[in-house]
Order: sequence, then structure tokens, then C-alpha cells
Amino acid sequence: MAAVIGDKLEVIDLTHSFNRQEIVHHVNFTVRDGEFLSILGPSGCGKTTILRILIGLLSPSGGTIRKDGVDITAAKPSARNMGIVFQNYALFQNMTVLGNVEYALQFNAGLKSRARSIAENIIEQVGLTEHVNKKPYKLSGGQQQRVAIARTLALNPEIILFDEPMSALDAATRLSLRDEIKKIQRNFKSTMIYITHDQEEAFALSDRIMVMNAGNIEQLDTPENIIQHPANRYVDEFVIQNLRLKIDSLIKYMGGKGVHEVNL
Repeated sequence: MAAVIGDKLEVIDLTHSFNRQEIVHHVNFTVRDGEFLSILGPSGCGKTTILRILIGLLSPSGGTIRKDGVDITAAKPSARNMGIVFQNYALFQNMTVLGNVEYALQFNAGLKSRARSIAENIIEQVGLTEHVNKKPYKLSGGQQQRVAIARTLALNPEIILFDEPMSALDAATRLSLRDEIKKIQRNFKSTMIYITHDQEEAFALSDRIMVMNAGNIEQLDTPENIIQHPANRYVDEFVIQNLRLKIDSLIKYMGGKGVHEVNL
């Protein structure tokens, strides 16, 4: 796999084994600068393992990771200029919103002196200024997730990784946060890699989608091409058939009102 101009990240022949069993099988893909890439697959398919390897929390059993053409396979997490947003928020409950975001900057010598102003600016940009002095338990799940995103953005990472950030949220909050994440991507021009098991979520957010199954990439393509040209039976069943079931359920309960025909 040769790098092309615009590739922010290259993953080359990546493998990972656990208890002598290979769970990621010679995976190859690139992520373009400014792209929103979703890694879509069921539980246990290897998607979170890949994310943890990219951020540096796990070492691969084999393969290479390059960022901007530089080999970062063995680099420490702090040297990768990536940020991660976890599904459980990982906020300090004894700190305010401002304290949580500002705390992330205290360990960066170049940003520490400006930590307060940077934190306040980021909090304003994610729409949390009125909650700046509240502690996390006073916030909704969606607001807590926005604090977690703000904390990551404060460090100005080149790549932001999301580990199923909406899995604990209700449907209405997920829809609202979905819009927020896309707005943040546009405003900050961030490269984002998003882990999810939800087909609808992946299609709503992504420039490209990497469909995974049992440690392998089944298809990596635009949402349109996946719909029109599924690579194999697995992609057709896991992605398209599941989307069709959701649409059919919606049409059934709406009685067809306001629902346009969708060819899947």
C-alpha cells in the first residue's frame, strides 16, 4: 500500500494477537487528512483493538503505523498528537467543566500558561459556557460527552479517535450530539476516526466507512458505494439489510407519511 498526498495515517499489515490467538489479521488502510472515517462492526470484530493500537495504548503484534509519513508504531501515546474520547466520558467528578478541560492542559509545558483561556475558548465553541462551573453529575449525558470532547480538543490533536461515544446515550441525545461532532469537525478541520457498531450512525457521520468482521476489513468505501456496491454477502447482510429493517420499521409506524422511497 503506497501513501498518497493527503494521507494523514497509514496502517500497514497490522496484526494483533491475544492469548496466542490472532484477533486482527493483516489490516491495511489509510486515513486522509481532514477525513471522518468510521470503523463499523459488531462487538469482538477488532475495531476497538485497532483504535487502542493507533493511540498507543496497545502494541501491535506486527505491522507499521505511519502518521504524515513518519513511523509511529513504537511511539509513546504522548508523542502521537492524537486525542481519544471514551464512551464513559472519563471525567473527574470533583472538578467543574472548566476544571476538567483545563486539567488536560496542565501537563503540556507549551500550553500550561494559557490553560485557562484555551479551556474557556473551547468550552464556548462546544456550547457549554453556561455550564462552565458545574460538576459532571449536574450535566446530562450528552453534555458530559461534550465536556469530554472539549477536553480532547483543548490539546489541539491532529487526529481525534472516538470509542463508541454515543452508546450510553438516548436516541434524541445521540442525534443532537451527532450534529455537534460534525460541526466540530468542520470548525476545527480535524481528522476523526470513529468506532461504532451502529450502521445508521456510521452512514450519517462518515466520509468513508471501514466495515469489519472477525479481525478483517470487508469493505472500505464511501457510504454511497457501500450501498450501491456491497463487497460481499457479509456487507450486504450486516450493513444494508440492517439499514433496510430500520427504514421499514420507520415507514410502518409513520404510515408512510413524509417518508421518501429509499432504494436499498
